[in-house]
Amino acid sequence: MGIVIGIDVGGSTTKIVGIDGKEIRNPMFVRATDPVTSLFGAFGKYLYDNDIPLSAIEKVMLTGVGSASINQPLYGLPTAKTDEFLANGLGAQYMTQLDKLIVVSMGTGTSFVKVDGTKIEHIGGIGIGGGTVLGLSRLLLKTQDFHQVVTLALKGSITNINLQIKDICNIPLPGLPLDATASTFGKADANASQEDVALGIIYMVLQCIGQSVILAALNSDIHDFVLIGNLTKLPQCKDIFPRLEDMYGGRFHIPDYAEYRTAIGAALTYINKRNYFNIG
Repeated sequence: MGIVIGIDVGGSTTKIVGIDGKEIRNPMFVRATDPVTSLFGAFGKYLYDNDIPLSAIEKVMLTGVGSASINQPLYGLPTAKTDEFLANGLGAQYMTQLDKLIVVSMGTGTSFVKVDGTKIEHIGGIGIGGGTVLGLSRLLLKTQDFHQVVTLALKGSITNINLQIKDICNIPLPGLPLDATASTFGKADANASQEDVALGIIYMVLQCIGQSVILAALNSDIHDFVLIGNLTKLPQCKDIFPRLEDMYGGRFHIPDYAEYRTAIGAALTYINKRNYFNIG
């Protein structure tokens, strides 16, 4: 088998990865002003940087919202499209040794995809994600620079923003430690620092995502949650999700190449002979 290229095409960003046998070849992220520019820029740069000739590529697999703009094969190569939720499921499950899990795809918003063996289904989602971080940052911090928000948050204190159990009760409640959040932004005042506000925004988004998937898994036998998408790179993930495990049970996993798992899953739909349709 030749190299299978998986591409996750967003509105203005593209993630691309090659799978050669079982080896993941140097994932790449490219940003542009529109999906077509982003896709062709990412594809050309990926092949050039990795010294991959067109003749070595067996299949190009596209997924993501931006793939709707692509209606012809890339550079004459065999090209196909696949469902994003299927790609999420296959990509998140890949190399995890997990048979049952819920994929938490943290993008602009957040989607939940249940994987039970070979059965993969979208079970819902919430309109909270990276878009929420950016939107609130524009309103409250007057910036849309994501890296600036992350840098500010590293210097913030969440106890200055969130009302915690210890602020309203001097003993832990059943299943809730004293430092559990009672009210997001419930302690913020008009003089809150930018650093504290930035951290509060990130905490709110990640906590809402984590608690939502725990609720989605109630009354099921699924206890593993695989986090994928760009928000997995936030340093606060290392603090927030283990605390949710302690309070509610379940296990949160952030796999290698977490932000590229949808692109990996797109390639796997071809390799594993799952549903896709050819272009051209």
